[in-house]
Amino acid sequence: MSARVPHARIDTSRPHPARVYDWLLGGKDNYPVDREVGQELPEETRGNAARNRAFMHRAAAWLAKNGVDQFLDIGSGIPTEPNMHQIVQAIVPTARVVYVDSDPSVLPHADALLTSTPEGLTDFLHADARRPAAILERAGERLDFERPIALSLLAMLHFLPDDEDPYGVVRTLVNALPSGSYLILSHGTVDQHPEWKGKIEAAYEKGSIPLRLRSRSEVEPFFEGLDLVAPGLVFATEWHKEEPAPTRERSGLHVGVARVP
Repeated sequence: MSARVPHARIDTSRPHPARVYDWLLGGKDNYPVDREVGQELPEETRGNAARNRAFMHRAAAWLAKNGVDQFLDIGSGIPTEPNMHQIVQAIVPTARVVYVDSDPSVLPHADALLTSTPEGLTDFLHADARRPAAILERAGERLDFERPIALSLLAMLHFLPDDEDPYGVVRTLVNALPSGSYLILSHGTVDQHPEWKGKIEAAYEKGSIPLRLRSRSEVEPFFEGLDLVAPGLVFATEWHKEEPAPTRERSGLHVGVARVP
C-alpha cells in the first residue's frame, strides 16, 4: 500500500523532535538546528535513545509471539531499521502496522515504512497525536477495531505539556481499543538522572520545543484501568520477557506494556 500523504514544506530553520531523535540515534536525516539541540543534551542521552529502540524491539516481538497481529504506532518518527513492521512481520507475516506522525520531515521517508510482507500491510498516516479521534477514524480504515491492537506511544508523550492534556489523549485512544489489546509506552524522565533536572528541558527550550519530563508517579496514570504486564512500569533496561536480559544501566525512560481488560 502506498502512503497517501500531503506535500509539506520542511522548515529547516527550526529544530524538530523527530529529527533531534534521529541525530541521537546516529541518523543522517537531520539539520544543523537539530544537531545544535542534540549537542546541548548530556552525552548519555544518545544511549537513552538507543535503549528506547531496544525496548520497542523487545516489546513488539513479545506481543507478536503472543498473537497480536495489529499495531498502531503513533509518533513513529523518521524510519530507523529495524522498524516495527520488520520486527513483527518477521514473526507474523500477516501483521498489519499503521504508523502515525505529524512531522513533515517524516513524509519523504514514508515509503521506508511501507515495505510490507505480501501477506501483511503497512501504512502511514500524516496526523497529529493531539487529535486522537481523527487518528482513530483513519486508522479504522486499515485496522480491525473488533480485534486486539497494540497501541505504541514511544518517547512521544513528553512532548505534550500538561495543558495539551496528554492523559486525555491516551485515554481516548485506549478507550477505543477492544479487550485483549495492549498499550506500549515509554516516557522521558530524570528519576535516575537527578543531576539532569532542568538541563534537558532547557536544551529543548532553546529550540522552542516544549518538553515535559515526568516522574514515575506522573507516568503511572497513563496506565489507569489497564493490567500492566510483568515486570510492570520500570526503567527501559529493566523490561524484558525473554533471555538474554538487557544490561542494567541507568535510563532516562520509564516504560511499560499493559493489557486492555
